[in-house]
Amino acid sequence: MDEAKRELVRDWLTRASHDLAAAEKLSDPDDQLLDTAIYHCQQTAEKALKGWLQSQDSPFPKTHDIEELISRAAKLNAEFQPLAAAAENLTPYASAFRYPGGWEEPMPSRAEFDAALRHARTIYEFVLGILPPEARPC
Repeated sequence: MDEAKRELVRDWLTRASHDLAAAEKLSDPDDQLLDTAIYHCQQTAEKALKGWLQSQDSPFPKTHDIEELISRAAKLNAEFQPLAAAAENLTPYASAFRYPGGWEEPMPSRAEFDAALRHARTIYEFVLGILPPEARPC
């Protein structure tokens, strides 16, 4: 992987790690902002997948659809296929709680957030695990 691509992949993964950290901080039990935190779970997975696709020189559309990104990744590496259920769970959070009236409940429950956080971590850690060490964030 050349240096320019390595830096771009690292940037995607660094931003994904920042979204993961933001989700964790925003979900603090003393000051929960679960509607914003769950959005960052979705963003973690989206950016991690885009980083991996970038590492493979695989173009992707401007999308927030994690299911589509998993499908694209699975065409290149079948090990992504088991992550389809996590992708299905996370995709709606790109917009679900960001605006009034966009979801059945006005705010996500703690259980719903906890599941989203688990899925985000799973995707992020999977991507880190298959990237070469030099492409991972510092």
